[in-house]
Amino acid sequence: CYPVPLPRERGDGVCGEHQETLKLFCEEDQTPICVICRESRAHRAHTVAPIQEAAQDYLEAIATERETKRQKIVSEFQQLRQFLEEQERLLLAQLEKLDEAIVKIQNENVTKLSEEISHLSELIGEMEGKCQKPASEFLQVRLSEKHPISPHREGRISPELEVRLSDFSQKTIAVMETLRKFKVNVTLDPDTAHPILVLSEDWKSVRWGDTRQRLQDNPERFDSDPCVLGCEGFTSGRHCWEVEVGDGRFWAVGVARESVRRKGEMNCSPKGGIWAVRRWWGQFRALTSPVTPLPLSWAPSRIRVCLDCDRGQVTFIDAGDEAPIFTFPPASFNTERIRLWLQVWDPDTRLRLCP
Repeated sequence: CYPVPLPRERGDGVCGEHQETLKLFCEEDQTPICVICRESRAHRAHTVAPIQEAAQDYLEAIATERETKRQKIVSEFQQLRQFLEEQERLLLAQLEKLDEAIVKIQNENVTKLSEEISHLSELIGEMEGKCQKPASEFLQVRLSEKHPISPHREGRISPELEVRLSDFSQKTIAVMETLRKFKVNVTLDPDTAHPILVLSEDWKSVRWGDTRQRLQDNPERFDSDPCVLGCEGFTSGRHCWEVEVGDGRFWAVGVARESVRRKGEMNCSPKGGIWAVRRWWGQFRALTSPVTPLPLSWAPSRIRVCLDCDRGQVTFIDAGDEAPIFTFPPASFNTERIRLWLQVWDPDTRLRLCP
């Protein structure tokens, strides 16, 4: 830290002792002095400089320190990005090998079961033939000794595959912990909220109101679709946040360009500057053009939105079990600010930004 040059005793730039203008700055004492102070015993042996020059040196020192810290932050994020990309490549390669191993085991089990079914069919046919013989001859036959029936063996994962699956799970957990470092705190922008929407006092949740509010019709406010944007905007780096959707039936969660249309009918797709997923009744859709149905076998209650500005990519994940929901194809954001975007269509739906 660098001390701030302050006038001595008085706050009007005048020496309190000699009533002279403070024109010099003493490096040793870190204080402004006048020309008479310069010749005094207290400052005669000290290094002094014109106060404007000292102030300029101070500003340059601050700028240098700020640039050093900025470069350090950029370097750390570059290292983190490289680490994540490398982990992604390794995990995808390992996952592909695991898929191959699982398919191989499945094929082997199918082959073994087919052979056993064939053997049992032959044995059943032989037993039916024996049943047609006289009782005295039938009782002399001990099929269990001639044709022992092997008990059904449940397919089990080999110990080696179990170890590989466990190792893959541990690595996945480690990467997810790293991804959580990109989590940001976002809030809703009341100046953009449609008049039918009601925001909480902390700007963390939104619901459908009972009546349309009388709000100022500013240029930022949506006036057609019941939408709201986040206060924060992002132009670079990776960022993620989570939205609790609960059991709401009519909502959409995603991101939008700063320039997204606010007035009149909207185009809720990447062409209109929106990347989002929607629930309408029990159907989930990605808002592509045309929409992409999402055949989810479950209803996520908390959705993680992952925004990669540098790659132009938006991904949605079920924050409950880390299951992927949908990833939009890479787009070009052109350094435009990208903001959180929410849409609520019924009174029973409440969307809340998770801490």
